[in-house]
Order: sequence, then C-alpha cells, then structure tokens
Amino acid sequence: MIHAGKHALITGGGTGIGLAMAQSLVAQGAQVTITGRRQEVLDAVATKGMTGVAMDVREESQVVDTIQAAVEARGPIQICIANAGVATGKAVHKTDMAFWRDMMATNLDGAFLTIRESLGSMRQTDWGRVIAVSSIAGIRGVPGAACYSASKHGMIGLIRSLSEDYMGTPFTFNSICPGYVDTEIITRNTESISKRAGISAEDAKNIMVKTNRHKRLVEVDEVAAAMNYLVGAGSQSINGQNIEIAGGQM
Repeated sequence: MIHAGKHALITGGGTGIGLAMAQSLVAQGAQVTITGRRQEVLDAVATKGMTGVAMDVREESQVVDTIQAAVEARGPIQICIANAGVATGKAVHKTDMAFWRDMMATNLDGAFLTIRESLGSMRQTDWGRVIAVSSIAGIRGVPGAACYSASKHGMIGLIRSLSEDYMGTPFTFNSICPGYVDTEIITRNTESISKRAGISAEDAKNIMVKTNRHKRLVEVDEVAAAMNYLVGAGSQSINGQNIEIAGGQM
C-alpha cells in the first residue's frame, strides 16, 4: 500500500471532510492521528489504523503536547492536514472582537500551530506533504462572511510562503479550496440563514447550493480524492497550489 508505514495527522478529523480523508489514508496503509475538540466523537469513528486524540487547535500548549505524543507513539508526521475550522457568517458591523478572534484562532492560528509542530518531525524524514483545507472563500470574497473569508485567505498565504521556504526539498505545501460541501456545517448554516433571513430551510440551503458552479453540494469523497492526488505518487511538482473544488471556475 502506497502509504504503509507513514504517519498522517488530520485536525478536525472526526467528521466531514477530515474523516473522509482519514478513512482514505487508512485504506492506503497509513497510521492516522485524528484530532478534534470532542473525544467522544473521535472514539465513535476511529477504526483500526486510526487514533483519536482530543485537541483544541486554538490552544498552543495542547497542539505542542498532542503532536509530540503522537510522534512518540506513531513516528514522524509525514502527511499533515490542517483541516479544523469553523464556518460562520456575520456582517462586519455586527462582528465583535470575540467573534473575530475565535475565527482567526481556529482557522488561521490553528493551521499555523498544526503545521509548525508537524514540521519538527517531518523535517527529519525524506518525504512529506502538508495540506491546508481552505475554501473558495480563500480565493474570493463571500458576502456576509468577511471574517471567515479573511481567515481562509490567510491560510493560503501561509501555504504559499511555506512552499517557497521549502522549494527544492522533498516537502510540498498545498491548499484545497472546496465550495459548499455536504457536511453538518451545511445543516447548521441552513438553520442560521433561514432564521436571519426569514426564509424557508429549503431556500436557505439553495443559496449555498447555487453558489457551487455545478449547482449541487460537493461530496466529502471528492475532497478526499483531491487530497489523495496531492499525497500520491507523482505529486512532487504540485507545490504552492490552490486546488479549487466547486464545480467550475470561481
């Protein structure tokens, strides 16, 4: 199997995109550490080859200690996927600093800390792949989501700079930028949009569906397939790129 003996770390790995990625990597022989805020969620989905560890990516000490323990238990991290994130829209004039800081701490600070700590062991190996799960909101602005969009733009900037820092090494850095994906985030956002706009749940969901160019939600397996490409054989020249998965040109 292509990833036999490799250790992969996926934040936000207990649900949605992160879980689909974890399951795919386990099937390819990797030992996968999945993290999330709720241990019970991780325990419920972890299968053979997958270890769930509660970790809040907003807390530096937790990230440092958890990744160190994971490396000690399962070896150097050679596939690092910074996937943990929150997706909540709010108008700028209604955005207080607590909302702004939590979004940045989770999406951007969390990606930075995860990647920084994973690189410590990855740099001691002869192969590594780093992927940040950004968003189409990291490529262009999204109405009513300035804070979220700013955090996702920041992730792409981080990845692009790291790809330059490590140019010519056996390590690559890329971001995946999905449109609206069929996860529980869609369910939560449907309820939120419906309530804020005073429209039906169906109409609220359609607002998100129609944003994807092919007019349907992206499936988590489609995002996992892009990840497989970036960590697979022949991917060594794909570096510093943003892979958009939104059904068409954005």
